[in-house]
Amino acid sequence: MVTFVDRVTLHLRAGKGGNGCVSVRREKFKPLAGPDGGNGGHGGDIVLVADPQVTTLLSYHHSPHRAAGNGGFGMGDNRSGAAGESLELAVPVGTVVKDAEGETLADLVVPGTRFVVAPGGQGGLGNAALANPKRKAPGFALLGTPGWEGDVLLELKTVADVALVGFPSAGKSSLIAAISAARPKIADYPFTTLHPNLGVVQAGDTRFTVADVPGLIEGASEGKGLGLEFLRHVERCTALVHVLDCATLEPGRDPLSDLDVIREELANYPVPEGQTPLLDRPQLVALNKVDVPEAKDLADLVRPDLEERGYRVFEISTVSHEGLRQLTFALGDIIAQHRVQVAESPAAERIVIRPKGAQKDFEIRVEGGTYGNVYRILGDKPLRWVQQTDFQNEEAVGFLADRLEKLGVEDELFRVGAVAGSTVVIGPGDGIVFDWHPSLSSAAELMTAPRGTDPRLDLNPRRTTSQRRERYHERMDAKAEARAELEAERLGVPDFSFDGEDDEQA
Repeated sequence: MVTFVDRVTLHLRAGKGGNGCVSVRREKFKPLAGPDGGNGGHGGDIVLVADPQVTTLLSYHHSPHRAAGNGGFGMGDNRSGAAGESLELAVPVGTVVKDAEGETLADLVVPGTRFVVAPGGQGGLGNAALANPKRKAPGFALLGTPGWEGDVLLELKTVADVALVGFPSAGKSSLIAAISAARPKIADYPFTTLHPNLGVVQAGDTRFTVADVPGLIEGASEGKGLGLEFLRHVERCTALVHVLDCATLEPGRDPLSDLDVIREELANYPVPEGQTPLLDRPQLVALNKVDVPEAKDLADLVRPDLEERGYRVFEISTVSHEGLRQLTFALGDIIAQHRVQVAESPAAERIVIRPKGAQKDFEIRVEGGTYGNVYRILGDKPLRWVQQTDFQNEEAVGFLADRLEKLGVEDELFRVGAVAGSTVVIGPGDGIVFDWHPSLSSAAELMTAPRGTDPRLDLNPRRTTSQRRERYHERMDAKAEARAELEAERLGVPDFSFDGEDDEQA
């Protein structure tokens, strides 16, 4: 049965924005009192919150699919749709958020940190919000945009000041139980500890946390045993304590060889850029189980060699508590000095926020195609505008053309060599494909047409009443002329029209 999970993939879907409403207010004696369509509600976000009360990602291991609420549709009488309900997911402090490609998005190391991992979709504007002095009664509304949907990887890296490293059954769990209030499972067989244990230690005026990192054996950095799964929990520690078993009965093992193996595995584990390598951090050595007479003799034998390597060595016993006070106070001094250095270090580099106007809102890529060049428009604004457009409404399509023209898309298409009839795609992949006609760049607000139509788009083959009336009069005039010719022939009225060839023969 799984009780501890420190890595999980979440499948997230943020809420979709609601569509705007097309409505015209009607009252007695005021059949067209103006547009009153409300806006659609925004979709709900998915937010990750660093919670100190959460210690594992187990709940997301069993339920990885999470979704936020959708926004409500706009309604008439200027009623806006309800916003979608946001979803907050509590994660342990020290959780690293990565995208599907492995790029780090956020590092939640401070309790209470909030990160919007999946933003909700934007609600569409109703026709009341789209009205202006030139377009007094829009016959269209904007659609809501879909929320973010995709996978993210959550990776837990324990936030502790000190890491206890060593071979299985070296006494790490017993040590953390002896110096803190933690009560991990302790047994006399290897790999008893299956997940990191945390304990809080008080040494004088200094309080710090200690993590027991299980499963380190030879080849752990290459995937052997459990070490590779838990070496990431050493990354955030300030100091390391090598717990060496002086009473082991396994052949070929002794404290010095165990230390060399663990050091090699720590050296082979790559830490993130900007962090201190594991072996460059303060390290202490704890010779454990000296309550056993043979272990005490072995500790006295190897201690000079360890001190010659530059280590501070402590002979301890988790049974008799021998040497534990000296070890905890030595660790407290290291942690206190580190905290002073961090407080005195210069402030982090200031983040420069550039105005959006300084960045280009779109780009056009020229791609070769079977029937000529294809011009692909990429950018957040054009893609969002396409998602908001109802392509069954001519006026909405004309509004999209006006927005693209005002953004400078028309001029950029001319610059890259597009001509009338060129294939243009908006968005990545299949996107929205259409034939480009520069004539669509004129302002639709100055044209008079029924609501929901745009005279620049000949998308509706049905003739208007005036066109049908004009066509009817043309047919009636043609019939009248035909009847007049027949009547003239019947009465024998000569036809004064002549042909040049007949005159020559005469």
